[in-house]
Amino acid sequence: MLYEIRERFEKLSIIVGRLFGNIPLTPNQWTILSLLPAMASAYYLAQSEFLIAAGLFVVAAFMDLIDGSVARVTGRVSKFGAYLDTIVDRYVEALIVLALLFVAIPPLFGLDAKIWLFIYFFGAMMTTYAKAAAKEKDLVKTEIKGGLLERAERLILLFIGILLATVSISYLGYVVVLLAALANLSALQRILKAKKAGR
Repeated sequence: MLYEIRERFEKLSIIVGRLFGNIPLTPNQWTILSLLPAMASAYYLAQSEFLIAAGLFVVAAFMDLIDGSVARVTGRVSKFGAYLDTIVDRYVEALIVLALLFVAIPPLFGLDAKIWLFIYFFGAMMTTYAKAAAKEKDLVKTEIKGGLLERAERLILLFIGILLATVSISYLGYVVVLLAALANLSALQRILKAKKAGR
């Protein structure tokens, strides 16, 4: 099942790469451009225009696919390109979280929504940092991967939460709580992997 999904994704990536590779933009320029729909999505999200925000969120996610696809198809894969893509990914997620601070999400489980957002964002950053720090400190030879919630899964959940907000903002709040719990659990999983590898 996972192999089939990966194979279909690879085929889609090739199609996207060939299609957008004809446009005179470098993969790194596509990476930077993906910030524009993300910023627009964040703006509408802050205005509680959830349907528009969700649509622009999809555009940003699709543009995030373009840069890598174009790089592979045109033979312009580079270490800096991969690095830049990772950096922009962090900015995109931060923009969405920032926008959510302006949404009137009600308190949940005795905590203000802003606290849940901080816990979620901290967990997301720690998931990434736990991987980077393990490599930096020579605990592992290859990057730590895995965990319950990597970036792609976090963004899918965020998208679902934004869509559910069109029904009730409380549903978005529950998704944020779920993200807060799973993101920190994912960070812990990677920390434990690093500990095991460093013995």
